[in-house]
Amino acid sequence: MPAQTHISKLTLTNFRNYATLAVDLAPGAVVFSGDNGAGKTNLLEAISLLTPGRGLRRAPYADVAREGGDGGFAVHARLDGPDGQIEIGTGISIGEGDGGRRVRINGAPARSADDMLEWLRVVWLTPAMDALFTGPAADRRRFLDRLVLAIDPGHGQRALDYEKAMRGRNRLLTEGSRDDRWFDAIETQMAETGVAIAAARAELVRLLAAMIDRLPDTGPFPQADISLAGDLEIELANAPAVDVEERFRRALAGGRDRDRAAGRTLEGPHRSDLLVRHRPKAMPAELCSTGEQKALLVGIVVSHARLTGEMSGMTPILLLDEIAAHLDSGRRAALFSILEDLNCQAFMTGTDAGLFSSLKGRAQFLTVDHGKVEPTEDA
Repeated sequence: MPAQTHISKLTLTNFRNYATLAVDLAPGAVVFSGDNGAGKTNLLEAISLLTPGRGLRRAPYADVAREGGDGGFAVHARLDGPDGQIEIGTGISIGEGDGGRRVRINGAPARSADDMLEWLRVVWLTPAMDALFTGPAADRRRFLDRLVLAIDPGHGQRALDYEKAMRGRNRLLTEGSRDDRWFDAIETQMAETGVAIAAARAELVRLLAAMIDRLPDTGPFPQADISLAGDLEIELANAPAVDVEERFRRALAGGRDRDRAAGRTLEGPHRSDLLVRHRPKAMPAELCSTGEQKALLVGIVVSHARLTGEMSGMTPILLLDEIAAHLDSGRRAALFSILEDLNCQAFMTGTDAGLFSSLKGRAQFLTVDHGKVEPTEDA
C-alpha cells in the first residue's frame, strides 16, 4: 500500500470568497456540505492549485483573487506524508514579478510549479467533466494529459515546449514566411516533443487499461476499454520512436503549403483523441446514458488514482465535486468503499450532508457557509 500523503491544514488568503481561512483537516474522507454558492467548490479549486496548471476550473488568476481584495491571493497547505511535514504555498502578489503565480516549498522559492509534484499528486472529478465523452476532443486531450502528469511529472514541460514551438510555426504560416531554416528548426523541436508526448500518453493508456481490468466485471463502475486515436500514437505501437520522430518531421515539412492555407498546423499530438468504450455493453461511451457515462468516468478516475499511488509511491489527493448527487445509494456505498481501500485523502462536496451519512464516524464533516468552514453538527 502506498504511503498516504494528506493535507493537515489549509490556509487561504483573498481566495475567491475567502478573505482569510485556516482549517485543520483529517486524513481519509473529508465532506464539505453547504448551500449552492457557499464556497465548497472554491475549496477544492484552492487544493487543485497545489499542482501544476490552472486548477480544476482553469480560471484566470484575476478571477481567482477575491473581489474587493488587492488582486493577489495565496493558498498554503501543510502536508503530512512519508517524508514528514512539508509546507507548500502558491499564489500571486500584485506588483511582484510578471504576474505569474509563485510556488514556495518549506519557505523557499521553487524553480517551477512542477516541483510540487515531488510532494503530492492531485486528481479531480467535477460536474463539468460529465460531458467529457460527448464534448470536443480538446477536453479529452486535456483530461488525458492531466492523467499523464500525475504519474510523469515531466509531461507538463514537454507539452509546454510543444505548444510554444507550434505557436511559432503557426505564426510563420500566417505571416506567409518561406524561411526554411526557421521552419526546419521549429519542426525538429515539434517532432522531438510531439513524439515524446504521444509516447507518454500511450504508456499511460497501457498502464491505466491494466488497472481498469482490476475493477469487478459486474461492479457498479463498469470496465472501460480505452485507446488513442492519433497518427503518432498508432505509429509508436509498430515502430521505434526515432523513426516516428523522423516521419513526423518530414510530414510537417511536406505539409507547409497545406498548413499555410489553413493558417495552422493540421497534424500532431494536438489533434489526438482518447477513445472510451463501455466494455460490458460493447458500446462507445458517447452513446451510453448519462448515468452510464458517469459510472464509466468514476471507474476511470479511481483506477487512475490507484495507478498514481502505485507509480509514485504516495497516495494522491482526490477532489470529488458534487459526486454523491449523481450516484445512486449503491454506487455511493461502492465509491466510499473504494476510497477507503485506496487509503487516500478524498475531499467531497454536496449540498446535503445526508448523502454521505454512511461515512459517519469514518469521515470529517465540515459545513461551508459563505467564507466560514466549521464542523458539521451531529456528524
